[in-house]
Amino acid sequence: MSLFSVNKPLEPRSRQLVTISSFVLPILLWCLVSYVPFIWHPEVEVTLPGSVSYFREGMLVDKEVFNAELDKASAAGKAIPEGIPANPIYLPAPHEVVTAFYTSFTTEPKRSSELWLHESLWSSIQVIFYGFLLSSIIGIPLGVLAGTYDFFSRLFEPFIEFFRYLPAPAFGALAVAILGIYQAPKIAIIFIGTFFQQVLIVANTTRKLDPALLEAGQTLGANNRSMLFRIVLPGILPDLYRDTRILLGWAWTYLIVAELIGTSSGITWFITQQARYKNFDNVFAAIMMIGILGLTIDLLLAWFGRRLFPWQKAN
Repeated sequence: MSLFSVNKPLEPRSRQLVTISSFVLPILLWCLVSYVPFIWHPEVEVTLPGSVSYFREGMLVDKEVFNAELDKASAAGKAIPEGIPANPIYLPAPHEVVTAFYTSFTTEPKRSSELWLHESLWSSIQVIFYGFLLSSIIGIPLGVLAGTYDFFSRLFEPFIEFFRYLPAPAFGALAVAILGIYQAPKIAIIFIGTFFQQVLIVANTTRKLDPALLEAGQTLGANNRSMLFRIVLPGILPDLYRDTRILLGWAWTYLIVAELIGTSSGITWFITQQARYKNFDNVFAAIMMIGILGLTIDLLLAWFGRRLFPWQKAN
């Protein structure tokens, strides 16, 4: 079967290979940029300072600066500096990031008041959990009502359509003024960033329910309450579950901004601290941890979804 057949699923083996390639190709590109000298490497790592007074072993300098000092030393007959091509400090090699995955969990914080990485991660997970939980508790019922009844649609959606264009971080100062400087304003930003989108998405999903099911319920004499709880909700539940998975990923994208509000905390605090110390291998490791954690949660939810709704196509 062709890999590019329109609207046809790939064979299981091809699907696995393409899925693996989705991760392998970016890593391969990263390796090429990191390990093949002639691809990029705009800087030089000094291995021998020579006669250049301000050069130090292990120092990174721009290639133009290094070449200029090399020409000066050569023309003056002095000891010439030596170096190897290198990338900027903000682009660590893959093996350095892999090492940082381990050392960031085992290296004690520089100050006693600072948190370990696992403590920072747990703080971030709590912010996401409570913010998204509050959004879902309020947003899903409102979305179902708006998608089922035109009255609630006209009542809720015009204002929500307006409000969803307002950037959640803009409410940071207000959230701090009302809720304090600790976790509450961060949870509020996650809530604001997901709630309004959630209402509209759930309402749209509810409207896509097969009209034949509603007509059958009306024919059998179901009242409004029975239509909502015995036809609408069971009918949209699989799609509602899928929407919730997608919106949870949306909530993760607001995490960094949310944790910069008030007192810096969580994985964002770890990233900013490591950037301050120029430990960019730890910065990359922390960013990837967010992605791995989010992807793992999504895969677990997808697995539960297949068990809960076995009649649905795999998503």
